[in-house]
This record gives sequence, structure tokens and C-alpha cells, in this order.
Amino acid sequence: MPVSGVLLAGVALFGLIPELGEAVGWLPTLGLAAAGYGFLTFLDHRGYPVCPSCSHGEKFTASLVTATAFHAFVDGWGMAATARDGRVGVAIATAILIHKIPEGLALGTMLRVSTSGAGMALLLLIVAEVPTIAGGITGLNGTPGLWVNYPLAVASGTFLFLGIHAASGMRDAARK
Repeated sequence: MPVSGVLLAGVALFGLIPELGEAVGWLPTLGLAAAGYGFLTFLDHRGYPVCPSCSHGEKFTASLVTATAFHAFVDGWGMAATARDGRVGVAIATAILIHKIPEGLALGTMLRVSTSGAGMALLLLIVAEVPTIAGGITGLNGTPGLWVNYPLAVASGTFLFLGIHAASGMRDAARK
């Protein structure tokens, strides 16, 4: 978990944030990234853990399913929107589709640990992943415009929060 946290924070710091800063400006990008980071900090302090390394249980499960459903919607939109762009677009859509396999396995494992049984975990997994279809329908009917960079800036802040939070587990483990 700590190594993946470092990677996630790196993606936000060295990939998303600089790219979005150039696309929509540094002030909006940094402000929205700070809002995403601050929102997860607020939820975490209010007792709604958003980090799998911190807590398992009903509150974590609800947060995880909600976040994954939003992610799945964006995945579906991305698959449909990029698939129209020739071979490169099909390759990107295929990569997004392939990543759904380990995503589903990881999510299913976390849900199995944090729920009462395999049936409930499977039901929640389906609830979390079905928005992929809705996102695909949306992507077929409309290509995202420049506005999509703004929610991505918020997401970059959440990636940074989650990455730092998971990486802090590496520091805590080293102290023990």
C-alpha cells in the first residue's frame, strides 16, 4: 500500500497537476486540487475514512463504493469518447477496459473484508461498477470539452491526499 501511495501522489504531482495547470491555468488547477485534498481531509476528520489503509467498516465501504462509482462513470465515458479516435483511441479504450479487471478484483477484496459476506460484497461491487455503462452512454452522446479539466483538478487533489495518506503508512511501519 505505501509504494502505491507514493506512485499515486507522483501521478498527481508530476502528471495531472502540471498538465492541467497548462490547460486551464495554474490558479484554478491549484485551487481545485486544494479543494479535493481539503474535502477528503474533512471527511477523514469527520469519521468517514476514505483510505483503505486506515479503516474498514461500513463508513469506509460507503465511501469506497461511492468513489468507485464516480471513477467507473468516468472510465465508461473515457472508453466511449476515445474509441472513436482511430487505432490510438481504441488502444486507450482497451487499456481502460483491461484495467477494470484488477480494479474489480482489488475492490472485491476490500469489500469482502469490510462487509458481512461474499453476497453483499458482490452486490456492492456491481453497484460500484455499473456506472461504467452510464458513462459509456454519455461518452457516445457527447465528447467532454475543456470543462472536464476542472473535475480532474479536484481529482488530482484527492489522488494527492490518498497517496500521501497511504505513503504515511510506510513511515509508520518503519517506526515500529
